[in-house]
Amino acid sequence: MPSHLSKTALDELNLRDWLREQARGFGFDALRITDTQLGPAPERLQEWLAEGRHGEMEYMARHAQLRANPQLLVPGALRVICVTMNYLSPKADFEQEWQRLADPSQAVVSLYARGRDYHKVLRNRLQEFAQAIEARIGTFGYRVFTDSAPLMEVELARKAGLGWRGKHTLLLNRESGSTFFLGEILVDVPLPLDDEEDSHCGTCQACMDICPTQAITAPYQLDARRCISYLTIENPTAIPVEFRRAMGNRIYGCDDCQLICPWNKFAQRSSLPDFVERHGLGCASLLQLWSWTEVEFEQRHEGSAIRRIGYSRWRRNLAVAMGNALLADDLPISEKQVLKQALVSALPDADDLVAEHIEWALGQ
Repeated sequence: MPSHLSKTALDELNLRDWLREQARGFGFDALRITDTQLGPAPERLQEWLAEGRHGEMEYMARHAQLRANPQLLVPGALRVICVTMNYLSPKADFEQEWQRLADPSQAVVSLYARGRDYHKVLRNRLQEFAQAIEARIGTFGYRVFTDSAPLMEVELARKAGLGWRGKHTLLLNRESGSTFFLGEILVDVPLPLDDEEDSHCGTCQACMDICPTQAITAPYQLDARRCISYLTIENPTAIPVEFRRAMGNRIYGCDDCQLICPWNKFAQRSSLPDFVERHGLGCASLLQLWSWTEVEFEQRHEGSAIRRIGYSRWRRNLAVAMGNALLADDLPISEKQVLKQALVSALPDADDLVAEHIEWALGQ
């Protein structure tokens, strides 16, 4: 730690209030501070990994030791500045989301992914925030993070008092529900600590009951291998047949456990243009998105988190949703015929992954 940054010197700077004011200026909605100790969380992570619940996310196991000790990522780190950033666009409407989920012709993309890639948005703003801190207190050691390194972000945010763990394992708070991103700055400065928040889920288990694939196997226990977000994003191979019907028309991620959560009546809208919905992803049909060529996929998802899954997984997910639409009782025969023809036409040029899912869809 730099010698000039003693606790007394930091107190004289009234740094805590200044940090929160600066955080708001950089677009963050809340800021709290914790230390780097994770208590029993690393042990619970090891148990989760040992059970294979991480699925194909091999990086979770590969970097387990780093996740268990943030000081291995930033030697000398003493504190973690944890921030949240709300992501709901002004147009977001939960009732409308339920209506789209009930319409088999629609393509449902998770709310968080309809705008710009949050990794880039938060990382840039966190870096600017850290530089502003440096300008105020002098040179210090730090590193910024946002869902891009082996750091137990939700646990650190919980310890910092930004919320509590919901039974779906996401972080919840009383001001914003769960519709926010997390970011961190690990620093070698002995900033004052904030208190933890009490849990406020009580006996509610709406998130568990609503999950289409029953991925929340018990309160605070998630089996990623069953989760539609994992299946449509992280899973690089075929979607297990047992989960395809349950996917419905969800083609990238799943918001059901958040849409049903009573605390999300307090979900806040973001004023940042970065999270404004792009390319009609909040109202697109399956056929519209199926018509995109690979070039169009790359162009329209430039700067988006969706681009990371690649065109093949995108088509795989759409093919499953189209197969489910062919099964829907409330979809007109004429629309089913168009969907079927679109699948048949694409089959000759499809790669093996997509072809297998097209064949499954046509078999419906």
